[in-house]
Amino acid sequence: MNNGTKNIAVIGGGTGTYTVLSGLRKYVKDGVRLTAIVTVADDGGSTGRLRDEFGYLPVGDFRMALAALADDNDILRRLFLYRFDRGNGLSGHNFGNLFLVAMTDILGSEEKAIEFAGSVLRIKGKVIPVTTKDVTLMAQFENGTVIAGEDPIDEVAGRDGKLRITRLWIDPSAKATKEAERAIKEADLIVLGPGDLYTSTLANIVVDGMPQAIRASQGKLIYITNLMSKFGQTHGFTTGDFVREIEKYVGRAPDYVLVNSASLPDSIIARYKEQHEFPIVDDIGTFKGGVIRENFLSPEEIKKPSGDVLQRSLIRHDSDKLAKALTALL
Repeated sequence: MNNGTKNIAVIGGGTGTYTVLSGLRKYVKDGVRLTAIVTVADDGGSTGRLRDEFGYLPVGDFRMALAALADDNDILRRLFLYRFDRGNGLSGHNFGNLFLVAMTDILGSEEKAIEFAGSVLRIKGKVIPVTTKDVTLMAQFENGTVIAGEDPIDEVAGRDGKLRITRLWIDPSAKATKEAERAIKEADLIVLGPGDLYTSTLANIVVDGMPQAIRASQGKLIYITNLMSKFGQTHGFTTGDFVREIEKYVGRAPDYVLVNSASLPDSIIARYKEQHEFPIVDDIGTFKGGVIRENFLSPEEIKKPSGDVLQRSLIRHDSDKLAKALTALL
């Protein structure tokens, strides 16, 4: 990494963004300034229940980003990620989600609640919403079907999971926050992915002002490809398909694409196949940007906490390996 302060803007939500931020926060001491720009489209699980009951912006992706950037006090991070697995009305909720909702009530805005939570956790970086407007993610599939809501888009039951999404947008239209646009303008690296292509990554890009800011930025645009396809969203996708969708919505091709070159364990692949999901085939050998192929795989299988009702990935990228590759591009 070159000398001097360098700015990295990580755009996304969920576990993919958590993984990237967890690795990058260790480089803050070396002069890296981190900003997480987080989707507000989530409407499933604990987040969806709280969003429906309180009418605030969804808090789950904020919680994940805050926990990823938290100081080395492991107990606070574990507390913020703690999910109740029993209790009438509590089961399935995260402590961090409840904390953010309570602080929004007390302080009067989601942004102030996020800022306060960041001070409690002593985060190494900043977490900001991509927009402060209450929006619904919308997807049109190749058969013309339109589905409203991040969680219904994720839910495959009752429809053909092989159909591809041809159009993604938010309703109503919304403008990106000035803080998000500023972070992108000042970024030396703009990081997209990994994570669900449409419901985590591109859910940010369809906010007005986001693609324009990325196209205007002098920072390098980095895309981290997923390990597995997702039935109902990216069935049959190759690495090239992911990259083309990024370019379609951003209006700019990535400068670098990070691709995992390590083989996944056969036992993991077999379990994914039961869900009609498969390892992503790398087919961008002639990609016009730079391709970084390394072993980015985490050796640990992910254990889903009790009380979590949503489908989660079984294996993920290694946060330290990603961070090392990303900071090498500064």
